[in-house]
Amino acid sequence: MTLKTSHQIRLMREGGQILAEILDTLTAAVRPGIQTLELEALARKLILNRKAKPSFFNYRGFPAALCVSLNEEIVHGVPSTRVIKSGDLVKLDLGIKYKGLHTDSARSIVAGKGNFPLARKLIAVAEEALAVGIAESRVGRTIGDVGSAIHGYVKSQKMDVVRDLVGHGIGVKVHEEPEVPNYGKPSQGERLVEGMVFAIEPMIVVGSYKIQDGADGFSFVTTDGKPAAHAEHTIAVTNDGPLILSASSRLNK
Repeated sequence: MTLKTSHQIRLMREGGQILAEILDTLTAAVRPGIQTLELEALARKLILNRKAKPSFFNYRGFPAALCVSLNEEIVHGVPSTRVIKSGDLVKLDLGIKYKGLHTDSARSIVAGKGNFPLARKLIAVAEEALAVGIAESRVGRTIGDVGSAIHGYVKSQKMDVVRDLVGHGIGVKVHEEPEVPNYGKPSQGERLVEGMVFAIEPMIVVGSYKIQDGADGFSFVTTDGKPAAHAEHTIAVTNDGPLILSASSRLNK
């Protein structure tokens, strides 16, 4: 684990705001009838326009800048000619490198204007689980405290968290120490100190938390075929509390 300086955190905040703005545009573009590859093309254009670089492209062979995962796909879906349909639960996961430092964030969206209560409930639980984990990310707490808080909230909603995929440190590299599971035991694991920066990313399921490889060779899917939601922010641990680096500027004022 490498602690970040205040200067590095300021730069990551700049990059995180760019990332948030790009994801705002991508989220607005999700609609029935669009190909996931069109979202990839838009992501690349937006990243280039902001003088940033995609963190995921060619990372461990991943062939795209943007991860687009649908329904039972949890994360790491490869954009393709697949067409998004009304009611699809779409997960957008994007990382960018700006001024030498990475930030990472993810959102879940329901395509179309229908009710789709299960998908919307999954998204609401994922977003609140992320907020719960961020609130726990304070100096003196532990990685186990963060994971326990996330898991406890999700179980209270009669859902579960994926065990085999976890959050991670981030900065000079897109994946750094420590790992940040979405489950754990209070007071256990690494203690949080000022300067730690990591991505918290609850992945929420309504059925089994077990996963398997997806057909595209990169994605992970639920073994029971039930849908999953994903929410993620890059955060910094500071003496004034957790700072969300990948949120729009209004959230940190």
